[in-house]
Amino acid sequence: MSYNVEVALHAKATLGEGPHWDQAKGVLYWVDILQKKLHIYDPATNDNRTILFEQYIGAVVPTTSGQVLLAMENGIYQYNLETEELTCIADPEADQPTNRFNDGKCDPSGRFWAGTMSLTESNHKGSLYRLDPSGQITKMVSSVTISNGLAWSPDRKFMYYIDTPTREVAVYSYDEASGEIIYIKACVQIPEGMGNPDGMTIDSEGMIWVAHWGGARVTRWNPHTGTLLEEIPLPAKNVTSCTFGGENLDELYITTAKIGMTESELERYPGSGNLFRVKTNYKGLPANPFNK
Repeated sequence: MSYNVEVALHAKATLGEGPHWDQAKGVLYWVDILQKKLHIYDPATNDNRTILFEQYIGAVVPTTSGQVLLAMENGIYQYNLETEELTCIADPEADQPTNRFNDGKCDPSGRFWAGTMSLTESNHKGSLYRLDPSGQITKMVSSVTISNGLAWSPDRKFMYYIDTPTREVAVYSYDEASGEIIYIKACVQIPEGMGNPDGMTIDSEGMIWVAHWGGARVTRWNPHTGTLLEEIPLPAKNVTSCTFGGENLDELYITTAKIGMTESELERYPGSGNLFRVKTNYKGLPANPFNK
């Protein structure tokens, strides 16, 4: 089907990423990693609050205590939006100063999963970690290059994960009680010419939506069969992530980036760096907060 792609914000982000819809507050959290900015977008007022930090910020999720959790250059932090107090919760790679945290998301039990990558995108230097509400952090996947999209199936039995250069979406069995995962297989393979898989979300039917870096699109896949179901073309070359939002969770918010693009590419993809919104015929699942 054909979708109407609208610009929610003419953000011109260098590396827009990590959209997270807060259903209770009706706002979208998102980040510009390289500009070290946390954004809070309110579609009701079209206001976009921006908070500047002193280090790269890869992902944001709200906590049940009313604060936000940030995956940053030098660890995972808790941030108080009112007092502006930033507190380090965990820094599992303190001995790897050339790494930073990238994408992150909470599982159905409120554990925070976030992955790392080399600042130079060197192969296999990153890992995927799980931060429990107790504060314990555990390495779950090793030898990752660019840790990206995460999603959990509606029945809470599977976790989907993207390490961008693999051009695959991997599926793991997921134990909700323990948070343990076991690799099963690559369930989706991105064909040549469609860019690389970046961020990801999932709808209430269990179909995954993948943002394509270098591919100027978002695609919807059946992870059980590996079948491409639909795609949404975008006027932005580097599409970084997507999430469902809006009152009925049927609006897809999409982040993009303009980093590294030539003048001719920017002319061809004039929307690069903007935040987009697309009304769909599907509903997403409520995003999970960190349970603390």
